[in-house]
Amino acid sequence: MKSILRQYRIEEICEGFVYNELEAKGLFGLSGRLTIQPEYQRSYIYADGKRDVAVINSILSHYPLGLIYFNKVDENNLEVLDGQQRITSFGRFIKDKFAIKDRNGLEQNFSSLPQDMKDIILNTEILVYECEGTETEIKQWFKTINLQGIPLNNQELLNAIYSGPFVTLGKAEFSNSQNSNIQKWSAYVKGSVIRQDYWERALEWVAKGKNNIDNYMSRHRRDANINEVRSYFESVLDWASATFVEVEKEMCGLEWGRLYESYHQNRYNVAELSTKIHELYSDGYVKNRKGIWEFVLGGEIDTKLLEVRVFDEPTKKATYAKSTEDAKKRSQSNCSLCAVGLGPNKLKIWKYDEMEADHILAWSKKGATTSSNCQMLCITHNKSKGNS
Repeated sequence: MKSILRQYRIEEICEGFVYNELEAKGLFGLSGRLTIQPEYQRSYIYADGKRDVAVINSILSHYPLGLIYFNKVDENNLEVLDGQQRITSFGRFIKDKFAIKDRNGLEQNFSSLPQDMKDIILNTEILVYECEGTETEIKQWFKTINLQGIPLNNQELLNAIYSGPFVTLGKAEFSNSQNSNIQKWSAYVKGSVIRQDYWERALEWVAKGKNNIDNYMSRHRRDANINEVRSYFESVLDWASATFVEVEKEMCGLEWGRLYESYHQNRYNVAELSTKIHELYSDGYVKNRKGIWEFVLGGEIDTKLLEVRVFDEPTKKATYAKSTEDAKKRSQSNCSLCAVGLGPNKLKIWKYDEMEADHILAWSKKGATTSSNCQMLCITHNKSKGNS
């Protein structure tokens, strides 16, 4: 890959700057010759009132902004390989999209700045490497230089590797903060739209697992639509919203794709599910509320999903001491299940760290986590006991 070092003034770079958050391929500068946000690049993430402001303050303080890299697409066109966030901050400020504070602490847009400060910004020279190479070389270099600063997450890297119509359409649908469906989706999907979390989740669900996203994107890279992804994503969320009529905050971020695959063909009484969820939600013994939905979908069997509150150490030690003393008097194991069995441990006295506390009357059968409902079992029997 070849590269040439050039200098550009910020005014040149931002000439003809177009800023449209809904534009699939993003932003343009150098009178349209420079694509600031190619398909494989992440969305703009500096618009937080801190990092974008810091970029402008650095210019006014004459601090170096670091190298920027352009990819030479052809004789007349360039695209930003690295530096998108900084360049977008330049253009957005010049277009009065955000303000900075002046020396007196007053907020100022670009248009309201004194001319000398405007000139500093417009005439600041930026060092740019213009690179030329194959698509594979450019994207590999892109991954390498983006190890600095805010690293790309896995989905952003996959977008780079498999850029094309499929990624462009996917980002327009699932990485568009103006999409009116985002509010509905956010009840079930956790993460940031601009960091590709919704797009990643949609791909994960349709590909049947996060580890399968890479292969799925490779197979569909040249697709002219995302119909399968959109349809499956909507099916999962429609099923979730129809099965659970009330939305709780703990539902956000659950593995809805996996739950849909496992349970969507089952028939449920929605009213009964709602009643049971309310009971579990108010149960002080349930430590992991996020496990409630899978617990009820699975027939209320796997209590490990709920991380039911366990017995404290004083209760366990007192129960162990009493059961061990009684077992020695009766010449039998201090594990009640070993004692009634025919195995080699029928008479074994287990050490404290070889045993675990268990509910005598299972929690799922309304058994309380109290000393009177506590028994000590050997680890093997407690693991195999199941519904406790």
